[in-house]
Amino acid sequence: MEIKLTNKESEEYFYNALCNGLYVVQSDYGVEMVYDTDEYAHARENLKAKGESPCYEDILMEILRMGGTISLIDIEGEGAMDSFVNMELVHERVCKTPTDNLMNMIKEEDDANDADVLLQTVFFNDIVFG
Repeated sequence: MEIKLTNKESEEYFYNALCNGLYVVQSDYGVEMVYDTDEYAHARENLKAKGESPCYEDILMEILRMGGTISLIDIEGEGAMDSFVNMELVHERVCKTPTDNLMNMIKEEDDANDADVLLQTVFFNDIVFG
Protein backbone atom coordinates (compact mmCIF):
# COMPACT_ATOMS: atom_id res chain seq x y z
CA MET A 1 0.00 0.00 0.00
CA GLU A 2 1.22 3.47 -0.84
CA ILE A 3 0.13 6.44 1.22
CA LYS A 4 0.31 9.85 -0.42
CA LEU A 5 0.84 12.85 1.83
CA THR A 6 0.90 16.55 1.21
CA ASN A 7 4.09 18.41 2.09
CA LYS A 8 2.24 19.94 5.05
CA GLU A 9 1.22 16.49 6.34
CA SER A 10 4.76 15.16 5.92
CA GLU A 11 6.11 18.10 7.90
CA GLU A 12 3.50 17.63 10.62
CA TYR A 13 4.27 13.93 11.10
CA PHE A 14 8.02 14.55 11.01
CA TYR A 15 7.65 17.31 13.60
CA ASN A 16 5.58 15.02 15.85
CA ALA A 17 8.19 12.30 15.46
CA LEU A 18 10.94 14.73 16.49
CA CYS A 19 8.91 15.60 19.59
CA ASN A 20 8.09 12.00 20.50
CA GLY A 21 11.05 9.97 19.28
CA LEU A 22 14.24 11.97 18.94
CA TYR A 23 15.28 11.15 22.49
CA VAL A 24 14.86 7.42 21.78
CA VAL A 25 16.90 7.61 18.59
CA GLN A 26 19.72 9.56 20.24
CA SER A 27 19.84 7.60 23.48
CA ASP A 28 19.38 4.08 22.10
CA TYR A 29 21.41 4.14 18.88
CA GLY A 30 24.55 6.11 19.64
CA VAL A 31 23.75 9.00 17.33
CA GLU A 32 23.59 12.70 18.07
CA MET A 33 21.56 15.47 16.42
CA VAL A 34 23.76 18.19 14.95
CA TYR A 35 23.10 21.33 12.94
CA ASP A 36 24.85 24.52 12.04
CA THR A 37 24.73 26.69 15.17
CA ASP A 38 24.41 29.88 13.13
CA GLU A 39 21.41 28.40 11.28
CA TYR A 40 19.93 27.38 14.64
CA ALA A 41 20.31 30.90 16.04
CA HIS A 42 18.87 32.46 12.88
CA ALA A 43 15.91 30.04 12.86
CA ARG A 44 15.25 30.74 16.54
CA GLU A 45 15.32 34.49 16.02
CA ASN A 46 13.12 34.15 12.93
CA LEU A 47 10.46 32.33 14.96
CA LYS A 48 10.73 34.79 17.85
CA ALA A 49 10.27 37.68 15.39
CA LYS A 50 6.97 36.05 14.40
CA GLY A 51 5.88 36.24 18.05
CA GLU A 52 6.46 32.57 18.77
CA SER A 53 8.14 31.06 21.78
CA PRO A 54 9.86 28.19 19.97
CA CYS A 55 10.85 24.87 21.43
CA TYR A 56 13.82 22.81 20.20
CA GLU A 57 11.76 20.90 17.60
CA ASP A 58 10.19 24.13 16.29
CA ILE A 59 13.67 25.47 15.65
CA LEU A 60 14.81 22.27 13.93
CA MET A 61 11.82 22.48 11.60
CA GLU A 62 12.51 26.16 10.91
CA ILE A 63 16.09 25.27 9.95
CA LEU A 64 14.66 22.87 7.37
CA ARG A 65 12.08 25.40 6.14
CA MET A 66 14.87 27.93 5.66
CA GLY A 67 16.73 25.48 3.40
CA GLY A 68 19.14 24.07 5.97
CA THR A 69 19.88 20.54 7.05
CA ILE A 70 19.89 18.64 10.32
CA SER A 71 22.08 15.59 10.81
CA LEU A 72 22.41 12.50 12.93
CA ILE A 73 26.06 11.79 13.58
CA ASP A 74 27.13 8.29 14.53
CA ILE A 75 29.15 8.81 17.71
CA GLU A 76 29.70 5.13 18.47
CA GLY A 77 30.37 3.60 15.07
CA GLU A 78 33.06 5.84 13.58
CA GLY A 79 30.58 7.63 11.32
CA ALA A 80 29.19 4.56 9.56
CA MET A 81 25.61 5.71 10.22
CA ASP A 82 25.97 9.47 9.69
CA SER A 83 22.93 10.89 7.94
CA PHE A 84 21.26 14.20 7.21
CA VAL A 85 17.88 15.47 6.10
CA ASN A 86 16.59 18.55 4.41
CA MET A 87 12.99 19.51 3.76
CA GLU A 88 12.98 17.79 0.37
CA LEU A 89 13.88 14.47 2.00
CA VAL A 90 11.19 14.97 4.65
CA HIS A 91 8.61 15.45 1.89
CA GLU A 92 9.92 12.43 -0.03
CA ARG A 93 10.45 9.92 2.77
CA VAL A 94 7.78 10.36 5.46
CA CYS A 95 5.30 8.51 3.23
CA LYS A 96 7.77 5.59 3.05
CA THR A 97 7.34 4.92 6.77
CA PRO A 98 5.93 1.40 7.28
CA THR A 99 2.17 1.56 6.90
CA ASP A 100 1.24 0.48 10.45
CA ASN A 101 3.45 3.13 12.00
CA LEU A 102 2.40 5.85 9.60
CA MET A 103 -1.28 5.06 10.08
CA ASN A 104 -0.78 5.39 13.83
CA MET A 105 0.66 8.86 13.19
CA ILE A 106 -2.23 9.79 10.90
CA LYS A 107 -4.84 8.56 13.40
CA GLU A 108 -2.99 10.36 16.23
CA GLU A 109 -2.52 7.05 18.03
CA ASP A 110 1.26 7.05 17.72
CA ASP A 111 3.85 6.41 20.37
CA ALA A 112 7.63 6.69 20.71
CA ASN A 113 8.09 3.51 18.67
CA ASP A 114 6.13 4.93 15.74
CA ALA A 115 8.13 8.16 15.99
CA ASP A 116 11.39 6.18 16.07
CA VAL A 117 10.42 4.25 12.93
CA LEU A 118 9.42 7.42 11.10
CA LEU A 119 12.65 9.19 12.04
CA GLN A 120 14.76 6.23 10.93
CA THR A 121 12.84 6.08 7.65
CA VAL A 122 13.43 9.76 6.97
CA PHE A 123 17.05 9.91 8.08
CA PHE A 124 18.24 6.53 6.77
CA ASN A 125 15.60 5.71 4.12
CA ASP A 126 15.26 2.39 5.98
CA ILE A 127 14.84 0.89 9.45
CA VAL A 128 18.45 0.29 10.46
CA PHE A 129 18.14 -0.05 14.23
CA GLY A 130 15.94 -2.79 15.71
